Amino acid sequence: MVRYVVTRNKRKEEKNTNAAAVCADHTYFRNGDIQWCFSQVKGTLEDDVTEADIISCVEFNHDGDLLATGDKGGRVVIFQRDPISKNSIPRRGEYNVYSTFQSHEPEFDYLKSLEIEEKINKIRWLKRKNPAHFLLSTNDKTIKLWKVSERDKRVEGYNTKEENGTIRDPACITALRVPTIKPMELMVEASPRRIFANAHTYHINSISVNSDQETYLSADDLRINLWHLEITDQSFNIVDIKPTNMEELTEVITAAEFHPAECNVLVYSSSKGTIRLCDMRSAALCDQHSKLFEEPEDPTNRSFFSEIISSISDVKLSNSGRYMISRDYLSVKVWDLQMETKPIECYPVHEYLRSKLCSLYENDCIFDKFECCWSGNDSAIMTGSYNNFFRVFDRTTKRDLTLEAARDIAKPKTLLKPRKVCTGGKRKKDEISVDCLDFNKKILHTAWHPSENVVAVAATNNLFLFQDKL
Repeated sequence: MVRYVVTRNKRKEEKNTNAAAVCADHTYFRNGDIQWCFSQVKGTLEDDVTEADIISCVEFNHDGDLLATGDKGGRVVIFQRDPISKNSIPRRGEYNVYSTFQSHEPEFDYLKSLEIEEKINKIRWLKRKNPAHFLLSTNDKTIKLWKVSERDKRVEGYNTKEENGTIRDPACITALRVPTIKPMELMVEASPRRIFANAHTYHINSISVNSDQETYLSADDLRINLWHLEITDQSFNIVDIKPTNMEELTEVITAAEFHPAECNVLVYSSSKGTIRLCDMRSAALCDQHSKLFEEPEDPTNRSFFSEIISSISDVKLSNSGRYMISRDYLSVKVWDLQMETKPIECYPVHEYLRSKLCSLYENDCIFDKFECCWSGNDSAIMTGSYNNFFRVFDRTTKRDLTLEAARDIAKPKTLLKPRKVCTGGKRKKDEISVDCLDFNKKILHTAWHPSENVVAVAATNNLFLFQDKL
């Protein structure tokens, strides 16, 4: 196995391939018929992590051969699947560093005296149409379209300039030369092709590429804009929930996404725990939704924190387009797009934290935005939790699994076991007490390979890769 460690420094793009190996070929865990294998970890296993090193988003491209991560330092690191692992039998999910570039820089809005962070909020890939790859990345205010291309040939023998690029003296040109193409060492270039700016008053929380691959949406707290990928100076406002009087503001937009197949349909979630489905064919301004998905509140669970924990932090439509999942603070819900009244499935993520909501409110953890994702065939769901735990729910067998992305597993031949949390009473040997959970270690960002059981989990500055054991 090729072993890599990526060292992320605030203003440097360095790769440290001499560090200790941090991957194992045969570490795995079992849970009934579910069996997974630890594949790799990308990052530095050090305690002194700077804020800029923390991974803020993870995204596979459409065929799963590339995996992009963004961090709070404004960098994008792209990993490419190792060809040997891809073609091996059984196939292995191993990725090597492909390209690293600085996507966003810190800015300052002088009119509002507001600092704009360089943190990458979202990355979305465009479907591949030529040898190059294209992706959208965004911080709080500006969206950029990047082209990632390979170059393994160079042109030599120019007439008007030397090989180092300097212009030749015309008096020295005595003959006509035909430039020739020579092979060179492979170089991956990332270049910005479009910059979409000055369209959002509030912080951008979502971007989503339409199925037509020509338009995309960007959403902030109160508005959703529709962009054309070729037009940077104009966007169309398709959702606006800003009240005339801001004192009457009761909810904000938390996430938005286009339907995977129907280019006129989009969904967006709110801090009130509702999801609205909009059809752009009905009106240019989609303030009037077509469907409203909302679960009636259980009066027995009503508390001071009910409104906060019911806020939806992420919504994802299934690959088939029939279902969608929503993540609130304590659970993941599966919705059928044909049924608005209630979810068809509900999976508790960390119900044992319900008794800890007061302390979670005091340390602001209750406002954490956990993401969720579908497996390629929509049969499983994954989302994160605290103590570097992440949960996998099998919709077919109704089994669930709690795993930990920790440095302990980043050692050869270390057995990976399912984790269990003890809420009270006598604690068993393999269980961890809810009072011992580390709330500073949290899995907010996860991604699932579009066609295989390979998952990527971001834990602070480390990117863990897991695959099912065949």
